[in-house]
Amino acid sequence: MDAFITLISFPVLFQSSATGARQRVDNKLETCMHSTTSLMSTRDRIGAILRVTSGNFLEQFDFFLFGFYATYIAHTFFPASSEFASLMMTFAVFGAGFLMRPIGAIVLGAYIDKVGRRKGLIVTLSIMATGTFLIVLIPSYQTIGLWAPLLVLIGRLLQGFSAGAELGGVSVYLAEIATPGRKGFYTSWQSGSQQVAIMVAAAMGFALNAVLEPSVISDWGWRIPFLFGCLIVPFIFILRRKLEETQEFTARRHHLAMRQVFATLLANWQVVIAGMMMVAMTTTAFYLITVYAPTFGKKVLMLSASDSLLVTLLVAISNFFWLPVGGALSDRFGRRSVLIAMTLLALATAWPALTMLANAPSFLMMLSVLLWLSFIYGMYNGAMIPALTEIMPAEVRVAGFSLAYSLATAVFGGFTPVISTALIEYTGDKASPGYWMSFAAICGLLATCYLYRRRAVALQTAR
Repeated sequence: MDAFITLISFPVLFQSSATGARQRVDNKLETCMHSTTSLMSTRDRIGAILRVTSGNFLEQFDFFLFGFYATYIAHTFFPASSEFASLMMTFAVFGAGFLMRPIGAIVLGAYIDKVGRRKGLIVTLSIMATGTFLIVLIPSYQTIGLWAPLLVLIGRLLQGFSAGAELGGVSVYLAEIATPGRKGFYTSWQSGSQQVAIMVAAAMGFALNAVLEPSVISDWGWRIPFLFGCLIVPFIFILRRKLEETQEFTARRHHLAMRQVFATLLANWQVVIAGMMMVAMTTTAFYLITVYAPTFGKKVLMLSASDSLLVTLLVAISNFFWLPVGGALSDRFGRRSVLIAMTLLALATAWPALTMLANAPSFLMMLSVLLWLSFIYGMYNGAMIPALTEIMPAEVRVAGFSLAYSLATAVFGGFTPVISTALIEYTGDKASPGYWMSFAAICGLLATCYLYRRRAVALQTAR
């Protein structure tokens, strides 16, 4: 782990003066902000990264499983007159969980900003675990009727409420323990833990397909990975309880009351909305290439379930590699440069790449296209996460980050499977999800230009 950190962050250690005055100002501010964390050793930081991202692992593990097993969940809990209608209802419930994220972001985010990162992240984990247990234990529609889809919906709403602040809390925690000049690299492990979750979930699904008959998986086998998620909850709680509060939060003498947090968020609504648009690109790309991709491969391209899972596993590995690279490069060359470059690449290639895949569907073609989109996602997200922590006021950093991210996930990412399915159904163009990703890229480009222009003006005024 130490060797990998050194290798990836090597360029960060030798920052060039060519990065410009704005980057030097940012580095000075960052050095000042992180002076209280200098007592942490590298080993302590690695341990903190593992502990804080463990809950993030559980969140993404469950969300990916819900997307991959959508067809089985639809059959179990949402029987309908047509397969399309049943699948749409399942993805709608999947998306409903994301509608709870903004509420969780405001309530739990404000709580974390008030009481501390450690206490707040233990609460988010507790709520997430409750939703997970609920979904695993619910009988089928044939057994308890309408209670089945209702309880699944409640479980998803609990998970969404928790996830609203989980990701923001983890990202801010990592930013606050990062060493000067390496914030992008440190915060990339928030998303990195999500990729590990996808790898584990995809590997388990691949193994189940190899040892169980399709009828068995459809009947009860799909619950096994969810049960695994329940079994690891106690271990994740142990890890979270050992988490130490960040020294930056402890050193801050004044913490806003909940009402003051809400007022500060309202006063900074333009930053929150622009932050949401910046996140739109990353959340759309992520849910397109991971959560929706297996269903797209099986139902649209008619590839086998095993092939779709294997592609998703390899995409997660690719994401895991590019995320810290993108974070480290943003430390070296600035967040703005990386963000703009990746949005332009997405605009130029998203729909053409998916068109190539639709015209010649195969395992290798699907892998090639999704690996390309994985590169764009990983590089963009590696720069976007630290950028979002930097543009939010310190006193509402978790709430502001979480609200912007949750709004983007609710409007863009969470409904990407539904929108992609509907676009294909009503346009007849199998590559039409590329239009949705291109629209998200436009949002990301405009938001990046606006936020960094606003920041430059603020820095100029401060001088």
